[in-house]
Amino acid sequence: MADQYAHSGDDKRPTEIPAIRWEEPPEGPVLVLLDQTRLPAEEVELVCTDAPALVEAIRSLAVRGAPLLGIAGAYGVALAAVRGFDVDEAAAALAGARPTAVNLAVGVRRAQSAHEAALARGGDVRQAAAAALAAARQLHREDAEASGRMAEHGLALLDELLPGGGHRVLTHCNTGSLVSGGEGTAFAVALAAHRTGRLRRLWVDETRPLLQGARLTAYEAARSGMAYTLLTDNAAGSLFAAGEVDAVLIGADRITADGSVANKVGSYPLAVLARYHHVPFIVVAPVTTVDLDTADGASIEVEQRPGHEVTEVTAPQVQVAGTEAGGGIPVAPLGTQAYNPAFDVTPAELVTAIVTEEGVVSPVTAEALAEVCARSHRVSAG
Repeated sequence: MADQYAHSGDDKRPTEIPAIRWEEPPEGPVLVLLDQTRLPAEEVELVCTDAPALVEAIRSLAVRGAPLLGIAGAYGVALAAVRGFDVDEAAAALAGARPTAVNLAVGVRRAQSAHEAALARGGDVRQAAAAALAAARQLHREDAEASGRMAEHGLALLDELLPGGGHRVLTHCNTGSLVSGGEGTAFAVALAAHRTGRLRRLWVDETRPLLQGARLTAYEAARSGMAYTLLTDNAAGSLFAAGEVDAVLIGADRITADGSVANKVGSYPLAVLARYHHVPFIVVAPVTTVDLDTADGASIEVEQRPGHEVTEVTAPQVQVAGTEAGGGIPVAPLGTQAYNPAFDVTPAELVTAIVTEEGVVSPVTAEALAEVCARSHRVSAG
């Protein structure tokens, strides 16, 4: 079996280039992004000077992952405000860039509301822009703090469900520092287990068709010195059947009021496999991912990605502009139609627990989710 073996458990090497940062060079403020479409072949940064550039980066998945999209959305509003563009127009474009990821709209609204409140108090455009930027920076800090708390709660839950350590965890897509202001969501839990010597193996789904697991999670696992093994998505069933999975840890792009979880397509089949094989299926996400205004999974708008992502294979170092085909190697006959939803929805009854920064929700019920959200709001208000 070809895999990557662990370095010492106390190895805490982070990703060297942050996924997002605000800079203020002499020519004016910019938002700098690590282009995740180029990983792991190259570490290339994108510089966004306005909201349309950021919208393109979001749609092309140069910047991705629920928590990070919220941070990016907030910074995008601030960027428009600081540079004197139409803030409401920028906010609308940013919020609609990826409809399934609720954090994006939450982050946009937060910075936009701060901008509006400053103007309502009689502030000028400079003060309003400063307020939007302060809101984005605060969201960035809060997400980093939430990441640490989710890791603590998630590790405690693993130890409760699987006493004795030696955890063999299967994950899907990418949920580490590349999607967060901190060390991530589900990946942060696995990383905490690694650092305490309790992770035996991280199983990494490739996550087709864009290979976020192979390109990004393996990249982060290798940098962290974790023991990991990469597998194709359709090999997961045989892994469960062989008794090699102790728990599934995934993130979420939206959690509805009834506890349904929208996450990267391929998550739902893992939940079904986990239930059949009596393996805990654990979702790790900040409270900002819980959308109490969306009643259930059937109400989620699932983003449909362009077909060429399925019918062509594109090397990471070959840049593909937005949703336009090109640069890829065809793997299907010309004219083949492709079904390419970005996400699928897992019903609450298949979810063992949802881990948030405010604690663990298990069993997953509408009442328990509402309570954890209320608890978060009370803490924020205090």
